[in-house]
Amino acid sequence: LCSRLVIPGMAERQSGVILNIGSVNGLLAIGESAYSAAKAGMVNLTQNMAIHYGDDGIRVNLIAPGTIRTPIWDERLKAEPGAFEQLAPWYPLGRIGTPDDIAKAALFLCSDDASWITGVALPVDGGLTAGNYRFNKDLQGVREKPAT
Repeated sequence: LCSRLVIPGMAERQSGVILNIGSVNGLLAIGESAYSAAKAGMVNLTQNMAIHYGDDGIRVNLIAPGTIRTPIWDERLKAEPGAFEQLAPWYPLGRIGTPDDIAKAALFLCSDDASWITGVALPVDGGLTAGNYRFNKDLQGVREKPAT
């Protein structure tokens, strides 16, 4: 891991942030067993590093992106042009994420504004991990908002 190389200097300064990038697949059972197991391992590694290095002033967190439009997806869309239209309804915010969505979360977690946050797996997923929106919507037949 790259972390091995930076931890000694961070510990010496009693300050540092390690940000891992995982996937919502590490938080939910949504298929792709080997990939999901590896991403779940990243969540556990992040939590273990957070408790192990916290007293060295090092914060360790993870971003768990949902579907993000990347060049890999652009290639896939050439073969499956309607893929995003099929995926978007699964996200309560109704859209596929962008690299900027991940970058903004990363900037926050690495900033002093997050100075008391460590060991967190932050879903940046348009609400996908909040619950099964599409199932609920399909089951109800109409979108009902909870009473406030």
